Amino acid sequence: MPKNSVRKPRSNNLALILSIGLVGSFLLFIVGLALNIQSKNVFCANSISCINNLTGQKEATNEGEFMGQKIAAKDVAEHQLYALGETRAVLGDTTADNKHIYVDLTNQRLYAYEGNTKVYDFPVSTGKWNPTPTGDFRIWIWLRYTRMAGGNPALGTYYNLPNVPYTMYFANSTTPKSWGYSLHGAYWHNNFGHPMSHGCVNMRIEDAGKIFYWTNPNAGSQSYPTDQTPGTLITIYGTTPNE
Repeated sequence: MPKNSVRKPRSNNLALILSIGLVGSFLLFIVGLALNIQSKNVFCANSISCINNLTGQKEATNEGEFMGQKIAAKDVAEHQLYALGETRAVLGDTTADNKHIYVDLTNQRLYAYEGNTKVYDFPVSTGKWNPTPTGDFRIWIWLRYTRMAGGNPALGTYYNLPNVPYTMYFANSTTPKSWGYSLHGAYWHNNFGHPMSHGCVNMRIEDAGKIFYWTNPNAGSQSYPTDQTPGTLITIYGTTPNE
């Protein structure tokens, strides 16, 4: 048999192998691109700012926007109650891990316990435009101030809010830190007791301040849990009313 008649099949096999390799590489590229896009669009309670700024420092500007309305952050003076640490141990001698926060979505309230004794009971506003997650969580950072931004301008839900006070980000194994859920004070509405958030737990500023210092006696502008002050346990349960 002539040599050239043998080479043709080999050449065809080589071309086939190269084609398969190129197609496989292209498919891997597409899958990688899709995964990369997905990772960049992972859900976050504050979809624009998320947890990008963790300094806890106050910004110079107080000008913000909420749902199409211009709004200014309030200058919050540290109340003497917080400064003296009077909220650190409401019951006297206690340990940081003896404290437990419950967020009742159904009734839009927050309860704070030391042991079996309820020491705080505040109205809150949980997720209206995005749901607030349920389960057991731990505070993983305390920020005296931070900026939060997210929502959708086309839907009228856009917000960009500087100097959000007394922010306590929380997370667990299924709701990671990067999703940006937190307890925090809110100066842009006064509708506590009703859903008003994009997934976080909104509180009156004075209430958030009490919880902030109660959960973390050594909080400055930024603080992380330690062995002495572990991240406070938060249990969120119930169903947010459809209002």
